[in-house]
Amino acid sequence: MVARRWLLVTSCLLGAACAGAMLGWMRQPRQYRAPPPVSASLNDVRLMANGIGGTPPEVYFAIGMPYENTAYDLSQGKRLYTWFGCPACHGDGRGLNGPSFLDGWWSYGPEMETLVASIRDGRPHGMPAFADRMTIDEIWQLAGYLRTLGAYQAKYTAPARNDEKNSRPAENRAPAAGLFQEGPVGMRRLDRRQ
Repeated sequence: MVARRWLLVTSCLLGAACAGAMLGWMRQPRQYRAPPPVSASLNDVRLMANGIGGTPPEVYFAIGMPYENTAYDLSQGKRLYTWFGCPACHGDGRGLNGPSFLDGWWSYGPEMETLVASIRDGRPHGMPAFADRMTIDEIWQLAGYLRTLGAYQAKYTAPARNDEKNSRPAENRAPAAGLFQEGPVGMRRLDRRQ
C-alpha cells in the first residue's frame, strides 16, 4: 500500500515536471539580434513632410512586428528606458521635464514609426538623438516599450515587472486608459477610479 502510494506520488511529480519542461520549451522564441539586412531596412522609416506620422518599413510587417508584440523585446525596451536615462526627463512615464506618455497627447503621434524617428533623430526643444548611441534594434525595442506605457488597451505580452513600488499601473494593464480618455487631447476622466 505504501509502495503503491509512493509510486503514484512519484509518477505525478514526474508528469508535472515533464509538463513544465514542455511548456518552457514551447515558449516564445527569442531573436537576440536581427540579421544585418533586416536591421538596415528597419532604418528606412518613411515619415510625412511634417515629421508626424508615416509608414514603417515593409520588413517590419514581414517579421511579424516583434518589437511591440514579444515579451522579450518589451523587456529589453524597459531595460533600455532606464539604461539610457529616459526617466530623467520622462519619469516613470508621466513626464517631468519631458512630455508624458500617459496623458493621451503625443506631440508627434503614438505610432511606432514616429517613436522610432523621435528616438533615432531627436526632436526640437530637448529630445536628443540616439542614433549614434543605440542600434536600430534597440531603438525599435524602446519604441515598443513606450507604446505599452501609453496603451489604452491591455496587451497579453508585458515586460518584466519592477521590484520597487510604482504609483502607476503596470505596462500590460493599459496605464493610460485608467488616467485619461483616448484621443488627440489629453483630457482627464471625470469618473476617475481609484
